[in-house]
Amino acid sequence: MPRFKDFAELHFVIFLWGFTAILGKLITIPAVELVSLRTLITALALGAIIYRRGAPLWMGSKLALKLMGIGVIIAAHWILFFAAARVASVSISLVGLATCSLWTAFLEPLFNKGKIKPHEIFLALLVIMGLYIIFQHETSFDSVLGISMAIGAALLGSIFTIINANLVKKVPSTTITMYEMAGACLGTVLFFPLYTSYFTESGSLNFGLTTMDWVYLLILALACTVYAYTASVRLMQRISAYTVNLTVNLEPVYGIILAWFIFNEGEQMSRGFYIGAAVILLSVFIYPVLEMFEKRRQKRLQLPLPDGVASRKE
Repeated sequence: MPRFKDFAELHFVIFLWGFTAILGKLITIPAVELVSLRTLITALALGAIIYRRGAPLWMGSKLALKLMGIGVIIAAHWILFFAAARVASVSISLVGLATCSLWTAFLEPLFNKGKIKPHEIFLALLVIMGLYIIFQHETSFDSVLGISMAIGAALLGSIFTIINANLVKKVPSTTITMYEMAGACLGTVLFFPLYTSYFTESGSLNFGLTTMDWVYLLILALACTVYAYTASVRLMQRISAYTVNLTVNLEPVYGIILAWFIFNEGEQMSRGFYIGAAVILLSVFIYPVLEMFEKRRQKRLQLPLPDGVASRKE
């Protein structure tokens, strides 16, 4: 039975997730170097937690390679997300990331050989309308590039979320994350030569962190990743998945509010941006509600008919 303390902690976890984009912008090193350090610290911390619990670390070479391959997708997801906040703004990156659940609604049936539901098509059209409103008002190159990168990050995020949803039934979630963070770190390191040759002006990496950069980085890796992730898994043992998923939709809201106060982004964003963002967030919030009604409808259709009641399928 969930307690008030559990719901308060859940909101704190989601607040931390909304804070990641803020930290990504506050840390002064570029997004690629940032992701390499974040994933390294996270992998080491999770490895230490697993070792201390006495759980097995080695899962076999085939599964390890698969998990590390997924980690490369996660690395690309985070690089695009943090880069979007740098190129445009935290608010724009979070609005783009808010399309993740709708990407999942369309991609999950493809991965699991299911059917796309009518209400998901409606919500996708709603998201497209919201993005159209934003693009109509945020016409600068940086804004268009930033939200495009954030949408790309959301697409990658939905892909690894769908894959992980199937893997977590067989492998402990903490172990999955440790291997994926190790793969994300390795994938980022292997990307360094291409990155320095074509995507940096100096042709070299920038790991010149200040004291505050280290503080922000440790908060990002330990609080927003290690703690927030393990806490969310623990809370799902007492709080329903529906409640957790519904509450997670507050992540971009928390992030945009924080960005408004910390970076004064309210003066930078146009009125059209907030209208478009509201449309996208509306679609994200009503998705689990429509999903609940759809499940209830399916259950009613599967109920056996009372004696003497004819079927309407003829």
